[in-house]
Amino acid sequence: MTTIAGIDVGGTFTDLVLFDEASGEVRVAKVPTTVDNQAFGVLAALAESGVAPAALGAVVHGTTTTTNAMLERKVARVGLITTRGFRDVLELGRRTRPKPYGLTGTFRPLVDRELRLEVEERMDAEGNVVRPLDEAGVARAAKELLERGAEAVVIHFLHSYINPAHENRAAEIVRRVWPNPYVTVGHAIVSEYREYERGVTAAVNACIQPVLHRYVGRLAGELAARGFARELLVMQGNGGTVSASIVAEAAVNTVMSGPASGVIAAAYTASQSGFPNVITYDMGGTSSDVALIQNGLPQVSTELELEYAMPIHVPMVDVHTIGAGGGSIAFVDEAGMLQVGPESAGANPGPICYGRGGARPTITDANLVLGRLDPQKLLAVERAVPVGAIRARIDEAVGARLGLAPDAAAAAILRIANDRMAGAIRMVSLARGHDPRDFALFAFGGAGPLHACALARELAIPRVLIPARPGLTNALGCVVADVRHDFVRTVNRPLDAVADDLVANVVAEQIAEGEALVARERVEVERLETVHRVDMQFQGQSHILSVALPGRAATRAELHRLFEAAYWQRFRVELKEIRPVLVNVHTAVIGKRRPLPLALLAAGGLAGSLEDALVGRRRVWFESGWADTPVYRRDAIPPGARFAGPAIVEQLDATTVIEPGCEAEADRLGNLVVAVNG
Repeated sequence: MTTIAGIDVGGTFTDLVLFDEASGEVRVAKVPTTVDNQAFGVLAALAESGVAPAALGAVVHGTTTTTNAMLERKVARVGLITTRGFRDVLELGRRTRPKPYGLTGTFRPLVDRELRLEVEERMDAEGNVVRPLDEAGVARAAKELLERGAEAVVIHFLHSYINPAHENRAAEIVRRVWPNPYVTVGHAIVSEYREYERGVTAAVNACIQPVLHRYVGRLAGELAARGFARELLVMQGNGGTVSASIVAEAAVNTVMSGPASGVIAAAYTASQSGFPNVITYDMGGTSSDVALIQNGLPQVSTELELEYAMPIHVPMVDVHTIGAGGGSIAFVDEAGMLQVGPESAGANPGPICYGRGGARPTITDANLVLGRLDPQKLLAVERAVPVGAIRARIDEAVGARLGLAPDAAAAAILRIANDRMAGAIRMVSLARGHDPRDFALFAFGGAGPLHACALARELAIPRVLIPARPGLTNALGCVVADVRHDFVRTVNRPLDAVADDLVANVVAEQIAEGEALVARERVEVERLETVHRVDMQFQGQSHILSVALPGRAATRAELHRLFEAAYWQRFRVELKEIRPVLVNVHTAVIGKRRPLPLALLAAGGLAGSLEDALVGRRRVWFESGWADTPVYRRDAIPPGARFAGPAIVEQLDATTVIEPGCEAEADRLGNLVVAVNG
């Protein structure tokens, strides 16, 4: 038995969920995120939990350090050593523009041109040596990059995915002169064709490697100084964890770490609650993240584009993000249109109601003015701001400019925000061939339950699932996440030219590599599982389709059948006259950790009646108008209790709005299951 702490850093709050497996005790904490150094917020959350680091058996950390570093371009100065003639691949990219209409917009590559150096070497597309590696040229290039101030270096050769010999030899030479461990070898990060995407992914890794290494090193050092004697685990974007000692080697895998942990917790919770198919909706302080879970498994993609011309081709939980969170700012633009986000008030100064100097109205302020939030129970408030003063600011910034009364202006803010969030849900469902009516909406995050019923009604989703601790779900994801490593190998051959045992041989090599990594991490796992898929396309097409494999091997005929079925599911089209191509083979090696009992999160509510949970009534605005609405205390609602909307359910980490016409029921795990009626 051990004590496990999951800690997730968000844009506004740092959340902690702590499980003591021996006693069954659960502790939670929610503290403001320390933007300048996230480690301070992590330590503050641990301190608030009241458990000394020395007593912890495991700490699992979800971080936005690398994501924020990329988005803000607060990254290391990076140099590139590449094949002669391919210096500008990272800048030329694809035939796209920052803005689709008009010749406007700019793009700045991750590696400045004066830091992109070429050397003589060349493999052909079959992996044969066309031009030997100029080893002396590699050494000169490394020294020149150091003289020009590069802190990290990328070695990226044209066809290294098929034969990495030149990249490996160049890495040996560079490491002899490089003063730190920040040497990224392209094929070691992602071994697939398409030199642009592979090169950008490697460049992202190099840019954030020093940032992550320093951050994790500081945090691990602070924990060790306080008596923590185990290996710190860090969440990855693929929904698994990796030990802090090796996380910086593939730092790019931690991009989107925070959103991934929420999806993992949603899959874990929804499956145990009898909802294997859900759309996850995570609304925090700065953004909303949505994802799709089928048969208890989150969708995984290698096609993430963090921003324009920044494709990151490593496996990540497929999350669609929009800038609509509780702190998103509402304003009237030059055309006289009401806009909400993507600019956010963040953790500091935050919404007006936080009393930290924020002066621009946000979604949170609109919810407060409309009675959906209790001004006396807001977290992170430094100085109470009267509701009347917030209403006046909404009137000044929005209402007066649109000719709306203050309450109508606040309602308009919510409508615009809900419309944007409904659009994001359509992107992961309808746009990919899935009917939202076949799923439940799993709503979490500090603000998600405020909007979930309205979104479900808009999209005709019949059920909403609100977990026991919605505002701490991402931290729960850190606790329940397994150890995971993903591998990819490019084949890129017509299917009829592929040997029947090729997939089995590639998968066997990938499994061996994954097992070695898990053993190197020294993390306690119950068993190892593997998941396999292939990327395929029809010959002549540029886009690929991911196809799950039922086992560790598949013959040509089986691959053909699986691809045709997946293509029909996605496009409802048969193309029997075109030959399929096997592009990539993927394997995920997963170290399964001990399952944790979710019912422990629903502390309270084990006795008594629904009337005991009623704490008062207040006027709340809904689309049908203002209504006198009962307010319930979440932890006092007993299992099996049912109540109809309108209703407000309050707890430490979130407030849930049950819309009129909806009916909620508390299940055995402490979830609220809401039936949404039209």
